[in-house]
Amino acid sequence: MISFNYETEFELDNEARYEQWLSEVIASEGKKEGEISYIFCDDDYLLEINKHYLDHDTLTDIISFDYTVGNEIGGDIFISVERVKDNAVDFNVAFEEELRRVMAHGVLHYCGYKDKTEADEQLMRNKEEEKIAMFHVEQ
Repeated sequence: MISFNYETEFELDNEARYEQWLSEVIASEGKKEGEISYIFCDDDYLLEINKHYLDHDTLTDIISFDYTVGNEIGGDIFISVERVKDNAVDFNVAFEEELRRVMAHGVLHYCGYKDKTEADEQLMRNKEEEKIAMFHVEQ
């Protein structure tokens, strides 16, 4: 089950569509959907999590805590809406596209994709593009 939680004024326009899309992303990777919580917040909220749990004093767009067991993926995905907005401007893409990229990114980590090396990062970017494209496909 996928849930959406808000620690900021931001809210997704169509939660059901996002839930359906994320379920399709998970299924397309041959994984089972467990409990996945998206928590949308601001920079300060995510910075505190970054400092407290990861000992990093830097801003970031996403932090995920992976509770995957076997083939059933689950976890908590914290997303800074402020950071996503800034990144959308920096990358010259629509906010919605950048948001979907970050949302897919968290799930892809749970599916086993990494982004520490250049090769892994390129594979992650390709997978993100593939999954973003799935959002636009009407069933």
